[in-house]
Amino acid sequence: MKKRIAKISVVLAALLVLVMLPLAAGGGKEEKATDPTAMEKNLVLYSSMTENDLSNLVRLFNKQYPDVKIEIVNGSAGELTSRIRAERNNPQGDLMWGGLSSSDGMVHSDLFEHWLTEYEPDIMPDYRSNNGFYSLDHLSTAVFCVNVELEKELGLNIRGYKDLLDPRLKGKIVMPDPNSSSSGWNNVSNMMAVFGHGTPEAWDYITKFMNNQVVFSTASSVAFKSVDTGEYVVGLTYEDGASTLLKAGSNRIRMVYPEDGASASAFGCALIAGAKNPNAAKAMINYLMSAEGQSELGMALETLRFTNEKAVYETPYLPASSEIKWVTRDNDWLIANKKAVLEQWNKIYANVKK
Repeated sequence: MKKRIAKISVVLAALLVLVMLPLAAGGGKEEKATDPTAMEKNLVLYSSMTENDLSNLVRLFNKQYPDVKIEIVNGSAGELTSRIRAERNNPQGDLMWGGLSSSDGMVHSDLFEHWLTEYEPDIMPDYRSNNGFYSLDHLSTAVFCVNVELEKELGLNIRGYKDLLDPRLKGKIVMPDPNSSSSGWNNVSNMMAVFGHGTPEAWDYITKFMNNQVVFSTASSVAFKSVDTGEYVVGLTYEDGASTLLKAGSNRIRMVYPEDGASASAFGCALIAGAKNPNAAKAMINYLMSAEGQSELGMALETLRFTNEKAVYETPYLPASSEIKWVTRDNDWLIANKKAVLEQWNKIYANVKK
């Protein structure tokens, strides 16, 4: 992929207008940044984000709060929310970052405190909290991660969804399981946006896709890491994961935005109900939602698109939004029909595996 500087700041609101996730501002109470004198000394962060994301967040957060010791528990969205539910009577985590999508609706309402930061009015209107307890700090665009060497060996030029049906890719495509992975659901949502939400065309494509012996993984990172190592030719993933490999210097992969269309989920963080270190957790969420925090993270990571209109940063690892064909995702439909979509998805998968 040709690297180009993408200036992502206030302009992003206009450039991403076609994504148009219909989010409304949440009803949670806004609070000012946490008083440092009330800060706890420990913080347990549950996260599905990449190692690069997490190490930079910890480094930058500790510049402001050097006395806070941060413990990270990494896992998929499904694993972490299941763990939080199992620990409800004795919470072991303080906040979760990543894996919490605008398409979740109220499904995890009982797991998180209904609290939002003072920065909510600064978030692009389409990406403000739509449930009152998710603070949506970054966007995750559905992409393909393609191993260029294996693609060349097979004589392929993978550009869109129809290319994934090529029999030469049988058993050589990996995708996170949408039942447990937010990244997997993000890619299913993009299929729906491209082919029509719940339409026969969408389900016909998904059936043909699964019949190409697609491998489903419980871990989101497999869809880009295993492509980089040559285990698979294509991974259906998200741009932060694939672009992190590019930033690390990988020349074995390229990131493909489907020519049929791409769309993004807004992802964020939330305060775990009954957290033992709520002040430290609120301080981290405030940092993640502030223009200062998003600007610092944007410059440090160079692999994420953020949501605060006042954040300013540049990245050579993401294409300019104007270079991507965006399709509109019906977020309300996806929220209302997620259970039914997964049931149909699982039924097709079971029939394919017979």
